[in-house]
Amino acid sequence: MSDGSSLSNDQQKSWFERLTQAFSDEPKSRNDIINLLEAAVSSELIDKNAFTIVEGALSVSEVQVRDIMIPPSQMIVVKSEDDPKTTLRKIIESAHSRFPVVGEDSDEILGVLLAKDLLPLLFRSDDVSREDILERIRPANFIPESKRLNVLLNEFRTKRYHMAIILDEYGSVSGLVTIEDVLEQIVGEIEDETDKLEHEDIHPLEQNGAYSVAALCGIEDFNQYFKTQFSDEEFDTIGGIIVQQFGRVPNRDEEIELDGIKFTIEKSDGRRVKTIQVQLPETATSE
Repeated sequence: MSDGSSLSNDQQKSWFERLTQAFSDEPKSRNDIINLLEAAVSSELIDKNAFTIVEGALSVSEVQVRDIMIPPSQMIVVKSEDDPKTTLRKIIESAHSRFPVVGEDSDEILGVLLAKDLLPLLFRSDDVSREDILERIRPANFIPESKRLNVLLNEFRTKRYHMAIILDEYGSVSGLVTIEDVLEQIVGEIEDETDKLEHEDIHPLEQNGAYSVAALCGIEDFNQYFKTQFSDEEFDTIGGIIVQQFGRVPNRDEEIELDGIKFTIEKSDGRRVKTIQVQLPETATSE
């Protein structure tokens, strides 16, 4: 009778209570917690998704904005001198919701434009002017590259903004970050319908011969695009090959050369590489 009662109580316990009971040693560091959680996954006390979320939540205090920011080469901005049709077309085609507005210089950030603020203009009978658009610009939020993600996430929540412009030590724009970028560090990649419709693995950049490539880009796709011959026997993605060559997860701005191609880590959070800048050999760029 008592055995049946005990089993019933165990079944009603939460996974955390069961985990605490299974591991009596009190964790003394972040690594100890991760080790306990890994053991809990192996014991099927929690699933892999729960472990990933907890690990991501623990890591945000150690990751800086510079590690996950969207670089200027990938920023979709609205220019203040553009005519209304050009601005509206760019907003519609990009399918984003927020856009930095720049002046004559790319470092001159005038503010942020929200796509939803422009919706009333679409129902006007008269022509939309540049002033109609510019008067809807909201103030931009500026943060340093060194800000940690847990601090930024708290600012996003308390100050109720979703995008921040990142400045380097000289006050120049070095990128931007959104609340979605931070949340992805915790729960993993967040994709919507537009992400699936767009081919975003490879982006030609303004620099001659340079490309921004997603680390998850398939090796077959990479080889087809760049006319390379990387093997896909061990890894499915170009990021897998890069990490193997480093022997660890490389940090942002670290470089490596393979088959004459220069690979520079563009975005990395210490747990995974996200994007890589690819510089082709001079012989390839001159063709």
